[in-house]
Amino acid sequence: MHNVRISIPSFRSEDNPMEKGYTVFKIEVLMNGRQHTVEKRYSEFHNLHKILKKSIKLPEIPSKHVRNWVPKVLEQRRHGLELYLQTIIMENEVLPKIFLDFLNIRHFPSLPKTESCHLKWNLKSQGCIVWCSCQRYYRKEMGMQVEHVN
Repeated sequence: MHNVRISIPSFRSEDNPMEKGYTVFKIEVLMNGRQHTVEKRYSEFHNLHKILKKSIKLPEIPSKHVRNWVPKVLEQRRHGLELYLQTIIMENEVLPKIFLDFLNIRHFPSLPKTESCHLKWNLKSQGCIVWCSCQRYYRKEMGMQVEHVN
């Protein structure tokens, strides 16, 4: 499991005289004890979905078309988008860079999972031990690939 927690606690409507009104969803991302907020429109979720469906297992995304913009319907969409993001994190071993960028999460390209990692040098072997929050260990010897260490 990834060491990332996602919630969408709220949304707000934006009115713009130059275009039709829209809703912005507030995404709270908690990773390694640090929290940040990202705001996204539904259209950004939809664009992400179109890109991701080519490469990873995805849950259904809430419908693009909403007949009624009343708070109850928007609350259902908020909840659906929250479950959508949480399910992607839970069901995919590797999270693509585009997904991490969407959530403004720094990624670790040399590891199979995006998680909290710390490097410790092993002086005897002159290698690097990488400790990850999911309790997996990897060892990187000079010039060799990262591998699982029990």
